[in-house]
Formats: sequence, C-alpha cells, structure tokens
Amino acid sequence: MQRDVVTVEKFYTANETPLDLNLVAGANGLKRIIREPTVNRPGLALAGFTRYFASKRVQVIGNAESHFLKSLPAGQRAARYKALFGHKIPCFVFSRQHRPDKLFLKLAEEANIPIFTSSLITMKFINLATLSLEMMFAPRGTELGSMVDILGVGVIIRGESGIGKSESVLALIERGYSLVADDVTKVTLVDGRDVMGTSSDLTRDHMEVRGIGIVNVAAMFGVRSIRHEKKVDLIVTLKLWDQVPDVDRLGMEDQYVRILGVDVTHVTIPVRPGRDLARLIEVAAFQAKLKASGYNPASELNQRLIAKMTGDKTL
Repeated sequence: MQRDVVTVEKFYTANETPLDLNLVAGANGLKRIIREPTVNRPGLALAGFTRYFASKRVQVIGNAESHFLKSLPAGQRAARYKALFGHKIPCFVFSRQHRPDKLFLKLAEEANIPIFTSSLITMKFINLATLSLEMMFAPRGTELGSMVDILGVGVIIRGESGIGKSESVLALIERGYSLVADDVTKVTLVDGRDVMGTSSDLTRDHMEVRGIGIVNVAAMFGVRSIRHEKKVDLIVTLKLWDQVPDVDRLGMEDQYVRILGVDVTHVTIPVRPGRDLARLIEVAAFQAKLKASGYNPASELNQRLIAKMTGDKTL
C-alpha cells in the first residue's frame, strides 16, 4: 500500500479546469505539500483565533471572509495577514472570483504561498475540491492480473504466465463483458472500504495476446467492451490442476484475499486441458453476485441434507 505525496502543483494540474483555478501569486511555492485531504475556511483565524487553525489544508476565502477583511481597518487587516502567513499553509483559493488585495499578494509572494482564484461559488468549490483531494490521498497499489466487469461484478483474473488469462479475458469480452485492465490492475481504496480497479492511461483499451500481439479492444469489439473503472468484487486465481491438491467441491467457506486492507472474495479455479475457463470465471462471478445478495446455494443444500438426516421438515 502506498500514498502519493500531494503537492499544490499536483492539485492545481489535476483541477485547473474543473475547479476553474487561476494562479495569481506565489508560483515559487507550488511544491508545497498538502497534508490533509480536505479544505478549510479560515474565518476564525482571520478573526484572530488561531489556536485550532487547520493550517495543513487548502484554505478557501469565500464571500463572508472577503467582506470581513474589507471591513477591518488597514492596520488591523495587515496584522491579521501577517499572523495568517506565519503558518505553513499549502495555498489559498479565493472563490466567487474575489480578488486578494495588494498586501495579501505581496505577503504571499514573500512567503512563497500560492494564491488562486476561482469563479465557482464557495460551497460548490469545497465539495468538488474535497472529492478530488480524497481521491488524490487514497491508498493505492497494483495487482498482477487482468480485470473484467462481468454483469456488474469486477473480477481480477490472476495466474502464472501462459496459463490462459488472456484467452479467458478475450472469451469474456466476446460474450459482451467489459475489459477494465490487462495484465496489471491499478487499485485505489475509496472511502476506506471499496477497492476500485483501473488501467494505466498508457495501456488503456489495449491488451496483449501471446502469438498475436497488441490488440485494441475498443476498436475491435466496440466501446462497450471497455470500462475505465470498476469496484473489485472477486479475485479469481487460475492454477494448474496438479498444483491444487485440495479442490473445494462445495464452496461452504468463502476464501478472501486482502487488498489495501480490505478482504475481497477469492476463488481458485484448477486448470486442465478441455476446461472452459471463461465459462467457469463467468459462473464464479454470478455465484459471487448471488452470495452478495444473501443467497448461498451450498448452505441451502447443507440445510436440506441435515433436514433429510434428522427428519426435521421445518428446515
């Protein structure tokens, strides 16, 4: 598991258009690090109370803060500015297209703190910026395996090289399902509970098929054959038959794989000549979907057997 270092520059680059960010001062401070994945309105700090000031966050100056600053006498306003810039603030954003005064810009340049303006209303900016920061701060990693969306079930298919992963994925795409990632799946933890899978930007829409080469899946099978992002619901590991000494024939107990601290359902499928791997993976996905809805066929059959043996017709 890893977390990316989020700098002001990275935040600006990712959100320049969606948040309508315009850099007006402090360009030398773009390498400053944003240490908390949310924003703060520094109203209390501007009023002089800085004891619990959340200085590690992006600071947003909205309508109320702008008018409050304009209402202060020049000397008092300058003192508040100097106290504010004494903290290690990542950056300031003036929403609603408000413009900072000359003194604010001067102090920002001296402290190397980037200042941005945005045309968005304050609450809309806060909502969008918070969502963006949460994604940028989310734990992430990589899983070796191809990912397919099978009727809403995100399945990562793992296995040794040459075991048949690409052939299985191609067969699933031919049946109308969607490719999320080929060979390597990038995973991100969202809201501390959902593992989302995606492909790298460089290889998106493409997959490698041994003996054929690189295939453009979108061009060959249509745009519906590609899914850019999907929650990981199931891990399927393909193993040679001889390497699986204890085959689970009933499925009474679920197996799990831990990804980014979250348990994801895991199924091992033994591989031998003649087995339709794509069909088996498809059934495993359907089975996972049934279990997620609360229905377990193995448990139902077990209850029937117990009822038969005990003569209890209520079971």
